[in-house]
Amino acid sequence: MKKPLAVAVRTAVLATALASLAGAAGAADIVANPKAAPNKIEQCIGCHGIPGYKAAFPEVFQVPMIGGQSARYIEAALQAYKKGDRKNLSMRGIAASLSDQDIADIAAYYAQQAPADGK
Repeated sequence: MKKPLAVAVRTAVLATALASLAGAAGAADIVANPKAAPNKIEQCIGCHGIPGYKAAFPEVFQVPMIGGQSARYIEAALQAYKKGDRKNLSMRGIAASLSDQDIADIAAYYAQQAPADGK
């Protein structure tokens, strides 16, 4: 009777390990495509596309211009908003609606833009 339990435990451990590997492989398959971003940035341009824009929710703050920012930085920021590690209710809601592919595409798109100050 002990053998079926041992086999079940080994099977469960193997299945968990394979699922972890599949998840890691899936994340590695994401290739940023800035040309796919124009259909994904409608939520971004309403705030990040207006020089000097200030948002009033959840508090009044200067909205950063993200054109020309590092793709790595934008991607990390969006992932942090998505997880709740960065605190802004509006950005949390927007980032939560984005897939990892969307985030990579948007980050690549904005990284190719000229900075707002012309640098």
